[in-house]
Amino acid sequence: MVRDGPDTAVGETAGAPHGPAEGPTPDTLPLEGLRVVEFSHMVMGPATGMILADLGADVLKVEPPGGDNTRRLTGSGGGYFAMYNRNKRSLCADLKESRGRELVHGILDTADVVLENFRPGAMDRLGFGYPELSARNPRLVYCSLKGFLHGPYAERVALDEVTQMMGGLAYMTGLPGRPMRAGSSIVDITGGMFGVIAILAALAERNATGCGQRVTSALFETTAFLVGQHMAQQAVLGEEPAPMSVRRAAWGVYDLFDCADGQLFVAVVSDTQWRTFCKDFGLDALAADPVLADNAGRVAHRDRFLPMLRELFEGLNRAEAGAQLARAGMPFAEINRPSDLFEDPHLAHAGLAEVRLADGEHAGDTTRLPKLPLEMAGRRFEVRRHLPHVGEHSRQAARGAGRGTDEIDALIADGVILET
Repeated sequence: MVRDGPDTAVGETAGAPHGPAEGPTPDTLPLEGLRVVEFSHMVMGPATGMILADLGADVLKVEPPGGDNTRRLTGSGGGYFAMYNRNKRSLCADLKESRGRELVHGILDTADVVLENFRPGAMDRLGFGYPELSARNPRLVYCSLKGFLHGPYAERVALDEVTQMMGGLAYMTGLPGRPMRAGSSIVDITGGMFGVIAILAALAERNATGCGQRVTSALFETTAFLVGQHMAQQAVLGEEPAPMSVRRAAWGVYDLFDCADGQLFVAVVSDTQWRTFCKDFGLDALAADPVLADNAGRVAHRDRFLPMLRELFEGLNRAEAGAQLARAGMPFAEINRPSDLFEDPHLAHAGLAEVRLADGEHAGDTTRLPKLPLEMAGRRFEVRRHLPHVGEHSRQAARGAGRGTDEIDALIADGVILET
C-alpha cells in the first residue's frame, strides 16, 4: 500500500515504538523511526538509501537546484533514478546559499544517519563533513560511499566499471584479451549493500555506547571481495584462474543447450543428480558407464556424452525440457532478458512492486520493479511512497525543522528551496 505521509519525518520527534514486544506486526517496519538524510546521485548512494527506506526508514533525499542529474540520464542510465529512489522524500535546497545550509544543518541535528557518495572533500567544502556534523550531533552515523577506502588510491575518482576493470571482475567476465563489465551495476549495488551493513552495525554499537561514527564502503574493495573466490582458487590450486568464459569445467554437466525453441542452462553437480538425470531422461547407457559414475570421470570425458545430451535437448522445446528437469530436481534456467522478468510468474507472484515514474515523457505512468529480495516474518517490503518529484517535500522538511510558514514562503520565493 502506498501512503502519502511519513510516520516519523526527519526533523520531527519520533514516537514510542509500535507493536508488541514479542515481534513485528503488519503495521510496523524494521527501521521505522530511523531518520536518514541522503546526499547522493547515480547508483551506489541511492541504492543504500533505498534499502533503508524499503525497510522503513524515513529517507530525505537532498537534491541540488534543478534536481538530481540522475533523473535526466538516458541510455543504460535511464533506469537509475526509477529503480533506486522509491520510498524517499525530496528536499531541493541550494547548499551554496547560507540559508540553505542553515536549514539542512537544522535537519541533520536530529538525523540518525547521513549518506553521501560524492568526491572526497566535496561534503567538507560545503560544510557537511563528518567532523562538523558529528560535533553538532554526536549520535550521527555518517556513511560515505566512495571509490576506495584509505590507502594510495583514496583520492582517485572511480566508477563501477573502473573498479570492475581494476579488480579483476571484468577479466573474469570477458573473453581472453577482451575484458567485459558485468551486465548490471553490480559493484555499485553490492557496495551499497555493504554500506547498509556498516550502518546497521554502527547503529548497534550506538545502542551500546550512545555515540555515532563514520563508516565507509568503497567500490574497489567491494570488487576485490567479489573476486576473492578466484584469489583463493589460485592460492588453493596454485594456478591463475582463467576467465569464466573459458574456465576449466568443475562439473560434468554445466552447460547451455539448444532446445527446439530457445536455450536452457542445465547443471548436474552431484553423482546422485547424475543418476537421477539419466533415469528421468532414459539415458540408461550413460548411467551404466562406470567411467561416468563420478564427477571427476564426467569432467574428464565430457566429449563422450555431451553430444548425446545436445541431441536430446534439440528434440525438446524449453517448456517440455524444463518441466522434466524440474520433476527430476535438476538446476536449470531459461535464458531470459530483463524485459522477460516483467511477466515472470514467480516474480509476479509477490516480487514486483508498482512504482509511479516521476520524470521524463512517461512521468505519471506506473511500472513494476523488483522489491528487496528479502522476506522477514513471511512478509515482503512494499512501496509506501512513489518516486518523489524534485522538491516535493521541501516545505514539509522545512516545517519539520521548526521553520514557520512565512519563513518557508520566503525561502521558496528566494530560490533557497524548491517546492513542486
